[in-house]
Amino acid sequence: MVKKICNFLSTIVLVVLLAAAAVILVPMLLGYKEMAVLSGSMEPTIPVGSLVYVKPVEASMLEAGDVCTYYLSDGETFVTHRVMSIDPDAQTLVTQGDANESPDGDIQFSQVYGRADFHLPYLGIAIQNIRTPVGIMSICGVVMLVILLNFIPAIIDAAEDEKKQKAQQSEPEKAGTN
Repeated sequence: MVKKICNFLSTIVLVVLLAAAAVILVPMLLGYKEMAVLSGSMEPTIPVGSLVYVKPVEASMLEAGDVCTYYLSDGETFVTHRVMSIDPDAQTLVTQGDANESPDGDIQFSQVYGRADFHLPYLGIAIQNIRTPVGIMSICGVVMLVILLNFIPAIIDAAEDEKKQKAQQSEPEKAGTN
């Protein structure tokens, strides 16, 4: 019974870990970069805490209505907003968050990273937390749990076998004392 419970639990944990890995790795293999949404500027379309998948594209490939990700002037901060208009001559586009009342202003084509093709709610929070020291320790703990769940039945079986062997050894001794 213990073996069945341990196998069931380890299977559940492994399936969850594989699903999480697939959510991250499959889009990455398809050329997407995942980014966590930290503000509500695109709500309700893209809620805070979502994981947005961005495919690098040239700014000239974008159209009004697309959701794109671009760098701010600091070169490190990403923003994901909807394209409102494009000026191919000036090599700029204007974006605006769905929840914002005013546009962001002109964004140079060189600032555009790519198009945000899809998102998964809540996973951005999980990904952000996994990348912290506590998150890494938690993942290590889960891996250790899977290993333990696979070894507990073997330990229990070995203990039961040892009890049986001791019982079998003590039976002949009892039979010889009569």
